[in-house]
Amino acid sequence: MTQGCNVAFIGLGVMGYPMAGHLARAGHRLAVFNRTGAKMQRFTKEFAARAAATPREAAEGADFVFCCVGNDDDLRAVTLGEGGAFTGMRTGSIFADHTTASAKVARELFAAGAERSLGFLDAPVSGGQAGAEKGRLTVMCGGDPDVFAKAQPVISAYAKACRLMGPPGAGQLTKMVNQIAIAGLIQSLSEALNFATRAGLDGMAVVDLIKNGAAQSWQMENRAATMLGGEFDHGFAVKWMRKDLEICLEEARRNGAELPVAALVDQFYARIERMGGARWDTSSLIAALKR
Repeated sequence: MTQGCNVAFIGLGVMGYPMAGHLARAGHRLAVFNRTGAKMQRFTKEFAARAAATPREAAEGADFVFCCVGNDDDLRAVTLGEGGAFTGMRTGSIFADHTTASAKVARELFAAGAERSLGFLDAPVSGGQAGAEKGRLTVMCGGDPDVFAKAQPVISAYAKACRLMGPPGAGQLTKMVNQIAIAGLIQSLSEALNFATRAGLDGMAVVDLIKNGAAQSWQMENRAATMLGGEFDHGFAVKWMRKDLEICLEEARRNGAELPVAALVDQFYARIERMGGARWDTSSLIAALKR
């Protein structure tokens, strides 16, 4: 693993905070920026890091700038403009974006970075908060091979798998595939567990048996017990999944792919939001079936 780089991290949310922590533990000299100052203060007390007043200030002198914010508009806000990270980055430095955003904005920022002789990777992640905390994320990258080769050893501080999937935007497209697959799987698991309960079966006994066969999945292993118990105050929030599915559906309209299940599951998530579950874990789809 590459050590001793000047690194900046923008966005200390539930994913960014532990990811930045792994970079600090790996021996990198770290600057951080977050819109909420309290999180920066907590981070700098926990780790040897410098708090910056703006993304530009965080990025000044950095070899690598990493980012994990909310959406396309948030990403543009922290990269472009007078206070944006791109303005502070030196020639030849690399910006790697871990936000789940659109392929369109990835290509836009790749081009904007190239005009300033900056490297850019779209590098969304999968693995959730637990994966970030354990340093076991899957990172899906889009960009130039030489830029990826330089960034990958640094990213390895919090990744169990990191792969270049193609040109700019390919990382975001791969993350869309991931979210499409998860959405249908969680709905199917919700229906199966609800069916088991209504049939008078012991739900966990069923899971303990069928997880040894073809029905096994990460969701079954990690979420079945909490789904059966109606516990959703953890994990990846419904409102963020709906944001991701909106990106998937928009891209599908562009490329002609049919996503009937993803579109339907998005509406089921809308029902969860109406139930007050915008911040519940995505596994809360089962709550709509229990009503």
